[in-house]
Amino acid sequence: MHPGGTKVLLAAGGALEPFWSMYPVHKESSVIHWLEKYRIGEMAPDEAKHVDTSDPFAGDPERHPALQVNSARPFNAETPLELLTDNFVTPNELFFVRNHLPVPNVDAKNYKLTVSGLGVKTMEFSLNDLKKKFKKHTVKATMECAGNRRAEMTEIKEVKGLMWKGTAISNAEWSGVLLRDVLKSCGFNVDDPNVSHVQFEGYDKDPAAGGHYGASVPSELALNPQGDVLLAYEMNGEDLPVDHGFPVRVVIPGTVGARNVKWLSQIVTSNEESKSHWQQNDYKGFNPSVDWDTIDYKNAIPINEAPVTSAICVPQPGKTLDDDEEVSVKGYAWSGGGRGIIRVDLSLDGGKTWQVASLQKDESRYNRHWSWTLWEADLKIPKNHQGKVEIICKATDSSYNTQPDSVAGIWNVRGLLNNAWHKVVAKVPDSEETKPFGTPEIQSVFSAGWPHYMFQANFF
Repeated sequence: MHPGGTKVLLAAGGALEPFWSMYPVHKESSVIHWLEKYRIGEMAPDEAKHVDTSDPFAGDPERHPALQVNSARPFNAETPLELLTDNFVTPNELFFVRNHLPVPNVDAKNYKLTVSGLGVKTMEFSLNDLKKKFKKHTVKATMECAGNRRAEMTEIKEVKGLMWKGTAISNAEWSGVLLRDVLKSCGFNVDDPNVSHVQFEGYDKDPAAGGHYGASVPSELALNPQGDVLLAYEMNGEDLPVDHGFPVRVVIPGTVGARNVKWLSQIVTSNEESKSHWQQNDYKGFNPSVDWDTIDYKNAIPINEAPVTSAICVPQPGKTLDDDEEVSVKGYAWSGGGRGIIRVDLSLDGGKTWQVASLQKDESRYNRHWSWTLWEADLKIPKNHQGKVEIICKATDSSYNTQPDSVAGIWNVRGLLNNAWHKVVAKVPDSEETKPFGTPEIQSVFSAGWPHYMFQANFF
């Protein structure tokens, strides 16, 4: 009977507190007072845990138990499907996590960011320098892993990578200083024709090879005065969580997550791309016929701006609907490069006919639509449903780019940028099954399970 419905069940078998603490209403005095009569005691604090200093992942932070884990070491997890569209801004603890290496332990008091390269005076900045010397800016922007929905691609043909199902995407309010402002303070001319790339390197380090995670983007993207590129130190009004780059990360709105380097240690203005493995030998797109024997990373163009995409979050795949006449559908849509979402189309007949979803209002300026668009619609279920219905969604952005209809046509060996039509199959109840059975007492007994029903039947 809780208003949270099935979301409460995410805590089954574990602590309720991590779910309870997500919602501010639970902290109101009236709620606390009402709950006081149910108090049965205080949980004793856990004993101090031994930390294995030889384990490079031993210092990783604790994570919210609702996150759907795809990899424990390094930690990678997506937001639960049933919680993704609850909020326009994703709570920090539920924001999807993409780590390539162990989480570094960076002391905020001793933090240093080094800026160097062509046309700049090499300088170091502390966290306090960034906060005190530059104007604070805030941008709401969506972050999406380039491998989001990779699991659908592997259904066509096997690909390498984490099997993201569709929620390796989240939205947040980022606060920090503009990259342009920091570079200008180092004497940099943002119109310098000799600088074609801005490189970023993080403090996270490969325990085996010794290299650090790094990436770069073209200078036109990094230095665009309308691009809102931030060196962020806050996320949703709080210090950056450790998993999301504490104390400073770069946020390049509209680009795939791989370019938004966390735990930022260095910025380099250059006439060439980053030499990082993840810049040179990953996060590039290929023809569907390219395999691991013919792949050529050297001559492929790196992925920067994300293509238009959308996905259905409600109902979930395989869920039995509440009735056989209408289905409520909810989801997200997003496009990179600042392109807004102008329409989301839905179909229940394989794409023969389409209905338009209602979009969340967005007042962002043209080509500065950095956040996703949440949408919803109530659709009439076809009479010939035969016990199930396939729901299809596709989005169109402000440049009139739209999603392709087939995963097969965009398949690639790394399983990147799957933005094909998203499809969810839900079960439709038989009209007879939706009718109440017997009295409320019998209903409650029947729902408790067959053995209990037999006992009560004999009693009656």
